[in-house]
Amino acid sequence: MDAARPPLRERKKLRTREALIDTALDLFTRQGFTRTTLDELCYAVEVSKRTFFRNFVNKEDVAMAPTQDLWAAFLDELRVRDPDGRPLMEMLQETLLSALERMTADGWASRVVLSRNLAAATPSMNAHGLDFCDRTTRAALAIVHDRFDIADPDDVRPRLALDILVAAFNKALEKWASRSGAPSRADLGADLRDTFAAIPGSLTLTVGPRSPEPPARPASI
Repeated sequence: MDAARPPLRERKKLRTREALIDTALDLFTRQGFTRTTLDELCYAVEVSKRTFFRNFVNKEDVAMAPTQDLWAAFLDELRVRDPDGRPLMEMLQETLLSALERMTADGWASRVVLSRNLAAATPSMNAHGLDFCDRTTRAALAIVHDRFDIADPDDVRPRLALDILVAAFNKALEKWASRSGAPSRADLGADLRDTFAAIPGSLTLTVGPRSPEPPARPASI
């Protein structure tokens, strides 16, 4: 037996969880998020509500699971990442890219696109996403302070670095989701790297007043 292979019980749990995510995204997309009941979702997957709540908190949670899984992997990676004397921002970027490499489940990228489209049209999903983002950022900040040598606990720079990371991810995700066809996980990695590369320039970008528009020329007769 392969020691790296999860036990049968764990594989069954994973299959059930994936079935809930796929079915939820399908029903929410076809019927609408608010019009799809939890009873209907559980019936379609042939599981009890008890099984659902062992995996997810609510409908918003299952609908946003694809990106939440990525950030859970980010926290796992951050707990073991060696900073090696590098700038924190650089390490955080590498940690997120490493977490993305772990998103190997079939159809993960397409699930992210469906989830993002639903969130754009569903206020409760947006609210859930903001709460999840805040909790994840706070968890990451706690890991940073616990594992790394930051002399001043009130130093705002680690929190700012994490906020910039999240903002860059959201911008890259927006660009990625607007690609034609079916954007892949590798495409998201490329868009993340491009966005990360723009961060230093965004901090030194200098702007001046916009030049007034020239008056419109009268139309010729």
